[in-house]
Amino acid sequence: MARIAGINLPSNKRIEIALRYIYGIGPKLATDILVAAGVDPNIRVVNLTEPEVNKLRNIINDTYKTESILKRDILLNIKRLRDIGSYKGSRHAKHLPVRGQRTKTNSRTVRGNIRKTVGSGRKPATQKT
Repeated sequence: MARIAGINLPSNKRIEIALRYIYGIGPKLATDILVAAGVDPNIRVVNLTEPEVNKLRNIINDTYKTESILKRDILLNIKRLRDIGSYKGSRHAKHLPVRGQRTKTNSRTVRGNIRKTVGSGRKPATQKT
């Protein structure tokens, strides 16, 4: 079992798919990493040799932000937006959609109003909307 960036990669998957289990690595970045390392994308994680795993680990750790470093940077960016008082920062603080989506409908999960059945979570009829 290969361990890269603190994540145990699933051993029965192709390496191209398994790299996506690391936070911050998507389809395009996974193929770029494999090309840089010279590893066949169709090989299974079980069949990787130790030098190939080390090469992948070095490329990911040296070149890309992943896992906790990336999460910390995202949180610091949101904190910076809140501190400077920007509109996006205020939307983050209020737990509302940030990118201009409508809120009358379609933002239940962001607002915390998740309805399991019809009518549950809805405001009472007497309350002003």
